[in-house]
Amino acid sequence: MIDPSFAITGARVDPYAAAPSLLLRVALTEGSGVRIDAIVLRALVQLEVQRRRYLPEESALLTELFGDASRYAETLRPMVWANVSHSVLAFERATEFELALPCSYDFEVAANKYLASLQNGPIPINVLFSGTVFVDGPAGVTAEFVPWSCEARYAIPVPLWREAADAFFPNEAWIRVHRDVFDELRRFKSATGLPTWDAALARLCEMARLQR
Repeated sequence: MIDPSFAITGARVDPYAAAPSLLLRVALTEGSGVRIDAIVLRALVQLEVQRRRYLPEESALLTELFGDASRYAETLRPMVWANVSHSVLAFERATEFELALPCSYDFEVAANKYLASLQNGPIPINVLFSGTVFVDGPAGVTAEFVPWSCEARYAIPVPLWREAADAFFPNEAWIRVHRDVFDELRRFKSATGLPTWDAALARLCEMARLQR
């Protein structure tokens, strides 16, 4: 019976990805000594949001997700960041590979709202591994499952996530609005003579502050 164990040893920005991505360096060891022909690996990446402290400025942005900071003991629970897959090539005893982890500014997704709210410090993650292992033995190739107990924790620096996002969206963020709302914003921008969407939104925010 196979005896795999996983550890995340590092992370870096993927400079050649078509969309913002990080690469997690994964060390895989196999304790039974059998030759592994291949692994069709799946990985569930969770944000362990309860494993870090939050600055007041971060808490203000996280209210939509977790409520007031006084409720964090009840509301901070692990969140799913991504489900990713990877094919591990043949090896004996130990191997290393990189697992691609997508980064995004899609604020419709809770995990991305969370990540974009962090200013510095660590992003604690836990990666839960599963999948199928093809073992090369005396009777030929047989299939076994990756044990559900296989997991690996790591802390990604917030600046590294921002570096990945800024490579595609430097100092920018994206939001989706209904067409009617966009048309209203467009009319406001035209009527006020403001040159950019940033200027139009900034003016609306200023007007909202004055009405408080």
